[in-house]
Amino acid sequence: QLEESGGGSVRAGESLTLSCTTSGDPIDYYAVAWFRQAPGKERECVAAASRSGVGTFIRNDVKGRFIISKDNTKHVVNLTISSLNPDDTAIYYCAAKSGMIVTTEQQYEYWGQGTQVTVSS
Repeated sequence: QLEESGGGSVRAGESLTLSCTTSGDPIDYYAVAWFRQAPGKERECVAAASRSGVGTFIRNDVKGRFIISKDNTKHVVNLTISSLNPDDTAIYYCAAKSGMIVTTEQQYEYWGQGTQVTVSS
């Protein structure tokens, strides 16, 4: 079971760090991705980290603002978002899978419940 934390309501321009941990097997064993779903839109992958954390993916339109970090010693995957804007308002989900990083949600085996991020202008 994956658990997200760190969401909330912030103002445009601020930063936020979301965290993903597990209550079962350590997150070390999995490739982990962050997805988000804005109201009325499809869920999209914004970042992913390989099992080791060395390989990462960041969606092109958020590069420079989103950073994903996987710390296997602390069993946590963080997503740091800077310069938040209202378009970042969404539910952010953490997902995990065995094997390589992918960006398609259907291939992720485990999901968290999501954490809401709301950005006001």
